[in-house]
Amino acid sequence: MAPAAPMAASAIRDGAPTPAACEALGFPRADDRRDSYSRRGRMVGGAVYAPPAMSMPPPPAPYPAAKAAPMQEMVVTGAARSAPFMPGPTPGEVNNERYPHAQANPIKQTAQEPVSTFSVDVDTAAYANVRRFLNDGQSPPRDAVRVEELINYFDYGYAKPTDAQVPFKPFVAVTPSPWSSDRQIVHIGLQGYDIPRAQQPPLNLVFLIDTSGSMSDEAKLPLARKALNLLVDQLRPQDRVSMVAYAGSAGAVLAPTSGREKLKMRCALAALESGGSTAGGQGLALAYDLAVQNFDAKAVNRVILMTDGDFNVGVADPAKLTDFVAAKRKTGVYLSVYGLGEGNYNDTLMQALAQNGNGTAGYIDTLNEARKSFRDDFSGSLFPIADDVKIQVEFNPKAVSEYRLIGYETRLLNREDFNNDRVDAGEVGSGTSVTALYEVTPVGALPSSDPLRYAAPAARAPAPSGEIAFLKVRYKLPGGETSKLIERPIGPADTYARIDQAPEPTRWALAVAGFGQKLRGDPWISRDFGWKAVGDLAQGARGADPYGLRAEFVQLARAAGETKTVNESGN
Repeated sequence: MAPAAPMAASAIRDGAPTPAACEALGFPRADDRRDSYSRRGRMVGGAVYAPPAMSMPPPPAPYPAAKAAPMQEMVVTGAARSAPFMPGPTPGEVNNERYPHAQANPIKQTAQEPVSTFSVDVDTAAYANVRRFLNDGQSPPRDAVRVEELINYFDYGYAKPTDAQVPFKPFVAVTPSPWSSDRQIVHIGLQGYDIPRAQQPPLNLVFLIDTSGSMSDEAKLPLARKALNLLVDQLRPQDRVSMVAYAGSAGAVLAPTSGREKLKMRCALAALESGGSTAGGQGLALAYDLAVQNFDAKAVNRVILMTDGDFNVGVADPAKLTDFVAAKRKTGVYLSVYGLGEGNYNDTLMQALAQNGNGTAGYIDTLNEARKSFRDDFSGSLFPIADDVKIQVEFNPKAVSEYRLIGYETRLLNREDFNNDRVDAGEVGSGTSVTALYEVTPVGALPSSDPLRYAAPAARAPAPSGEIAFLKVRYKLPGGETSKLIERPIGPADTYARIDQAPEPTRWALAVAGFGQKLRGDPWISRDFGWKAVGDLAQGARGADPYGLRAEFVQLARAAGETKTVNESGN
């Protein structure tokens, strides 16, 4: 690590990245086409850095400039001079967005399969993306709606844990289902420990920025610059940032730079231009290599990818890319993925990279969303409190005849995976909460399917203990190898006779879950539960809303019934 004195001697630390200020720091002028990042493969002060191959697992190539002069700027381009400019889709073009296909979870018979296991998911990409469609007057594609990501977009105000070694405090409530008179909802919430600002570890970040031609739209690279500048605002002197840009090829844009030198980071961002095809795999390889070269065991080591996911040069196969990031997570480097733009947005790849890279996925549709992700949720986005977090619920067949998990279709685990510490699961950040909902059919209520003719009749007496289910949570502390266990029963003390008696967090979660299931066309929602019912339920549970996120949701819910599908709208 470079000594503090040379950094302290710098005359310019922060401010607007004006042409004069950036040129004084060694960055090219905007009109100097010889040094344009996206047109030239030259590094100021050294040779162009060649990223390692994507095959696994080669040792990382040396990074001489970072070792010899940690604070030296390295300006490289994302594409060769001859790479053609490839603009993104324009209005009226075919929509090529890609989303992972997942069928809604089926109803499970408790007598046959009493245990449900899944990996937690604190991603929020689906909510911002769904909002983008609705604000354009369109219904989102069904596969774009991941109900758990809609639910987990919001803060629920759960009671906070006080011990970093036991970083979760469970919340449980059981209430009648608002869309089915014969069923109940089991609401499970986990509130994560909030690391005090003074105790947050240093950051070793690599910004990996897509500068290909498809990123030229205002809602892509220009918005990515603004978003990352908001993150730069939050950095402390002990934090370090490197930058990699990629288009037809990949190159380092900024050597590891202290949080004291924010203006250097802003100048590097300002100089990025879009053009060329998308060698995303090469960019990933270089970004991970930089993170590993500068790895600090006492820091949070993370790659932050900003892209529309339209990888079309080099290694672009999602299976190979996910294998690559899955192998790289063993180095202790986390991955955060932020999608941008429309028309060619590849949500399928974004989700696969985040889930296999031990990280999270978000979607930046507006500057306000960038503020939420990189300012308001700064701690939760960057500082992990637990890895491989899994939830397992065992339902009591004497109390519950059937159940279904709402959402988490891409996060399901086998029962035996819960105790297997080698099975990867979700990461949770500082102060973040996780919410999950089960819809259950109590014993004695009308089930969804007929009883078997030749099977023994199910027990209809209430459970002697009164327990409905038993909750287990497994987690590892960051960097740990052995999981720890939290468990508690779910019973009468958690049950509310009417929805209006249920806690505000439960009523709000029900409104968002109903909203998502209706958008997705799930068959379990009664026709009587219309958009007005969603809006009314949400309006009654708005509570404290300092940033207006809940008020915005109420408006989205009320407008959802008036939208058209993508095909109907002509896009």
